[in-house]
Amino acid sequence: MTAIAIIGDLFTLVDDPAVTGADDAHRYIPGGMLVIEDGMITAVGERSDIEPVLPEGAEVIDCSGSLVTPGFIDTHIHFPQIDMIASYGEQLLDWLENYTFPAEARYADKTHAADAAEFFLNELLRNGTTSALVYGSVHAASVDALFEAAHTRNMRLVAGKSLMDRNVPDAVRDTAESGDKDSRWLADTWHGKGRLGYAVTPRFAPACSDEQLARAGQMLKDYKGLLMHTHMSENSAEIQWVKELYPDAKDYLDAYARFGLLTDSSVFAHCIHVSGEEMQRMGEADAAIAHCPTSNLFLGSGLFNLREAEKYGVKVGMGTDVGAGTSFSMLETLNEAYKVGQLRGDKLNPFKSFYLATLGGAKALNMADKVGSLEVGKEADFLVFDMAATPLLARRLTHCKTIEETLFVLSILGDDRSIAETWIAGTRAYSANA
Repeated sequence: MTAIAIIGDLFTLVDDPAVTGADDAHRYIPGGMLVIEDGMITAVGERSDIEPVLPEGAEVIDCSGSLVTPGFIDTHIHFPQIDMIASYGEQLLDWLENYTFPAEARYADKTHAADAAEFFLNELLRNGTTSALVYGSVHAASVDALFEAAHTRNMRLVAGKSLMDRNVPDAVRDTAESGDKDSRWLADTWHGKGRLGYAVTPRFAPACSDEQLARAGQMLKDYKGLLMHTHMSENSAEIQWVKELYPDAKDYLDAYARFGLLTDSSVFAHCIHVSGEEMQRMGEADAAIAHCPTSNLFLGSGLFNLREAEKYGVKVGMGTDVGAGTSFSMLETLNEAYKVGQLRGDKLNPFKSFYLATLGGAKALNMADKVGSLEVGKEADFLVFDMAATPLLARRLTHCKTIEETLFVLSILGDDRSIAETWIAGTRAYSANA
């Protein structure tokens, strides 16, 4: 394939700013050049160094004046909730009963799921999200349809069918046996195919019997490279319910750990109301948290303590959590994350913010060796920003003096309109001008 060279202001994180310090954690190359061959990044640096040695016949795409960053990585989002996003007036448990489960029941129809999958993935790309960890419905056909659509787009995407065999309506209930069988069929069919991966996906502890959680733990042992994706400590009433259902568990995390679900492949969404001891055990296991500020505010669930996660070395990525989250836009999600930090008395630095949305998310999903940063040897998933997407954004950015300030303004004033192009494995998958 012909090499492609992108000219633009290149920005990437190469480490966690909270660990190494902002200066060592980021790379910014104004007017730099990014070279792609066969879907991989083969050079990134100063244009003056790279241009003279470009492969013969390379296609040069001039994005001068635009910011080029790694693609966003969404560590927690629900595919079958797109039609009930922005549903009014409930907190978690009532919201699930009144809105979520009725919407998800429709995904038993694969035709409906396939149509929704096209919309869902197009929205991700339009918002600059190149990789995601996705909840499907309880129906294997819905996740099969999602994988088919993602494979066509060559996206690096991990998904799983929800496991829930109790305390949910019949239309969205499986059994421990059928859930295990369907999950294994999906993993056998799609895990490792192209850029796809499978996640064992218990809905949350109250919706899963002991047998179902035990089977989920066994599946993690039986397959190499799977993720485990679930919810934890999102809502106070939910936590009390777990205490009643698991009286012998010392805490919510233990309700999962006793079934082998606390590992370095575990991604726990929310974790708002966890103890320091739970954080410590997650850090020791190298487990990850998906921070979902938009949905946490929308459902009135609480304020995630990012500093506590950092203290114990827990991997953290950013999740939109659509449909409790109210936008596919990672920029709008970062906006809410900043406000959550302010309410907690913790300022979220823009370098850390973009780390959570890119490399931090990749580390949380155990794919940082492949995506999450603009580095040689990584897959070429990246974004080109429109720095004049709105009149206000254009005006405000002219007053920015540093890349740190530019990133902050983008995260506060930006949205889907700020994404000019989304590239997947070296191919332009979305263009605002198309």
